[in-house]
Amino acid sequence: MSSRDYIKEDQFPLFTCPGCTHGTVINAFVRAADELQLDRGKTVIVCAIGCAGRTPTYLDFNVLRVTHGRALAFATGIKLARPDVKVIVFMGDGDALAIGGNHFIHAARRNIDITSVVFRNEIYGMTGGQYSPTTPVGHKATTAPYGMIEPSFDTCELAASAGATYVARGDVYNVGNLYKVMKAALQHKGFAVVEALTSCPIQFGRRNKLADPAKMVERIKNMVVTKTAAEKLPPAELAEKFVIGEFVNTRKLELTERYAKLLDRRKKDTEVVITMG
Repeated sequence: MSSRDYIKEDQFPLFTCPGCTHGTVINAFVRAADELQLDRGKTVIVCAIGCAGRTPTYLDFNVLRVTHGRALAFATGIKLARPDVKVIVFMGDGDALAIGGNHFIHAARRNIDITSVVFRNEIYGMTGGQYSPTTPVGHKATTAPYGMIEPSFDTCELAASAGATYVARGDVYNVGNLYKVMKAALQHKGFAVVEALTSCPIQFGRRNKLADPAKMVERIKNMVVTKTAAEKLPPAELAEKFVIGEFVNTRKLELTERYAKLLDRRKKDTEVVITMG
């Protein structure tokens, strides 16, 4: 198979606004899928609504679109019913961390074998430019016309604290790193999280003097720093940056493995009862 086998070319061009970089994240995913030769027949992609939620419709996989914030809940059901299939979830930052925040925390706690990709564009794009849990303090949104006053979530720290066994961050400027962590996440057994820093020139950019798509990508370039470079920065300067790379990569028994063991014990107990009877 080639990378073109993983996309629906007849669905292009993308529906996204001019300058949106969500397509760069999809490109990194397709490259990783091609490199790993993912079996489309044994892969399910789950998404909800919103800009990030709609992007998987351009991918030639089994795709399930569900209600806002519930992608991980549906994905958990699929994985428990069919542990043999690869389950991937694409979510926006609001979808994953606000409306679906509870599902995100508990999927990480359970360490269920799902690969999740969180598009961090710092806004609710498709639904009208409302502020999201990642909108930076002081930046404007339709629901924060005088500037955001709430602190942002650190997606990677949240995922790691809740128990995710693979956690990484990439961005649309350093595409080589984004592809690398995407590929590693797809190979991981357990709950894997990749946060992808993307841009939204229309809903976020226009309200924050960043409407130029190129300047938004340049802003991301200036915001990110590698783990090695981060070690040399003073805390005050590091607080303004996003560290990219891999933060957690460990192996623990995941939920479907524990569930299989439970069913096996239950089956043996039942056999003993029948034999004794």
